[in-house]
Amino acid sequence: MAVRDRQQLIRPRVRVGSLAPTMKIARPLYDEMIAHAREEAPNECCGMVGSSDGHAVEVYRATNAEASPLRFRIDPEEQLELHNKIDDAGLDLGAIYHSHTRTAPKPSQTDINFAKLWPGVLWIIVGLDGDQAEVRTWRIEDGQVSDAELVVE
Repeated sequence: MAVRDRQQLIRPRVRVGSLAPTMKIARPLYDEMIAHAREEAPNECCGMVGSSDGHAVEVYRATNAEASPLRFRIDPEEQLELHNKIDDAGLDLGAIYHSHTRTAPKPSQTDINFAKLWPGVLWIIVGLDGDQAEVRTWRIEDGQVSDAELVVE
């Protein structure tokens, strides 16, 4: 196998979203992220959202390789598999989602540091600290955090 072929196996072709301040999402996809968070509690859940033109199209659940209530990590092989699914579907990587099971759905310093590896995607955090799930969406670019809007349709 040529070096170029191996690099293509290692580096997925997936495109990332545009960091638009708004993403639209259908209610079933929104509910899927909340259900995933509740199923994984007390550990954090994680996954990716495939999008097209600012619309969430598919939620891709991932396994939290840390199996931790304090942090998440997607195994590199699973990450590549999800990237390939997103790419094969002709979608962009629009967002990465995870849950906070003990705190409000605001990016932690760990989240902010991790986001440096993922420029161009939104961050959806499902907060389970209370009776009702609270979902917030963020732009994290160059260590700066700002609100983004997730419009549930």
